[in-house]
Amino acid sequence: MGQEPGRLLWRARRTGRRPPVRLPRHAVPARAGERPLTVPVVAVVGPTGSGKSDLAVDLAHRLDGEVVNADALQFYRGMDIGTAKLPLPDRRGIEHHLLDVLDVTEEASVAAYQEEVRRVIADIRSRGRVPILVGGSGLYLRAALDRLEFPPTDAAVRTRLEAVLAAGGSAAFRERLRAVDPASAERIDDDRRLIRALEVFEVSGRPFSAFMPRREYHQPAVQIGLAVDRAILRERLADRVHAMVRAGLADEVERLAASGLREGRTASRALGYGQFLRVLDGSMTEADAVEDTIAATRRFARRQLTWFRGDPRVSWLDRQEPGLLERAVGIVRAPGDIS
Repeated sequence: MGQEPGRLLWRARRTGRRPPVRLPRHAVPARAGERPLTVPVVAVVGPTGSGKSDLAVDLAHRLDGEVVNADALQFYRGMDIGTAKLPLPDRRGIEHHLLDVLDVTEEASVAAYQEEVRRVIADIRSRGRVPILVGGSGLYLRAALDRLEFPPTDAAVRTRLEAVLAAGGSAAFRERLRAVDPASAERIDDDRRLIRALEVFEVSGRPFSAFMPRREYHQPAVQIGLAVDRAILRERLADRVHAMVRAGLADEVERLAASGLREGRTASRALGYGQFLRVLDGSMTEADAVEDTIAATRRFARRQLTWFRGDPRVSWLDRQEPGLLERAVGIVRAPGDIS
């Protein structure tokens, strides 16, 4: 592609574009007897399989909004079945931004996403509509919503540190990091991030931990979390993986493998795709790939819940209770929930 890694074109593909409405800037249309409400950003968050995408479309229709993707794997062209990307008919005429913007060989970049998603949000707001973020990639959502500063990079420093770690081992490298950034040395549990933490210190003179995001919105926002009973979610996730297989996940992975999926550092590790690459390679049976994908998806959902439950700004709604859309709109319209 000839592009600097992580600095990507991010061409948002829009669907179902509608003519602009004549509303005050950023105003949410009100029902009869209600005043329009100014709400710049709504985010629908929660674990995979909880129904976020459908609620986001419902909210977009109700609030005159447009949907903005915050699922890192739905950035990839061709990764449709395994990422549960909404098909065009299910988007119901609502514009969706930041879908299908990367090739599978490209690496997703939170910093590049932050720059582009804020441009998209500003564009939506300038047309008097409500941006509705949806996704389960916690760091990408934080990059869109919060005051998040990205530490500098230096490829030469990183290469040198990779050689240091390879020669001396992880334990010695961790102690080297501990001397300048004990918080990161204690928290980080993989070699790649250890290298990144020391790279940041050497380039900036500041510890990596100093760049951790604060729970402070970049601009006013509302987060709506979808909660699903644990047993129901476990069953839903298993059913969804089986449905993906019936829909042709294996064929999708085979097509993407011909386009370089194995070389993509982010895409090749996606749930389901990594497993079915092993099926193609003959190192795993399809039955084992299905079971492994189900187990990995359940673990991922637990991690997502831990992440989002840790943010006190999220207003949680029970997915099973009736009147979900009305309850979500009520959160958006409640001034006390906007900060």
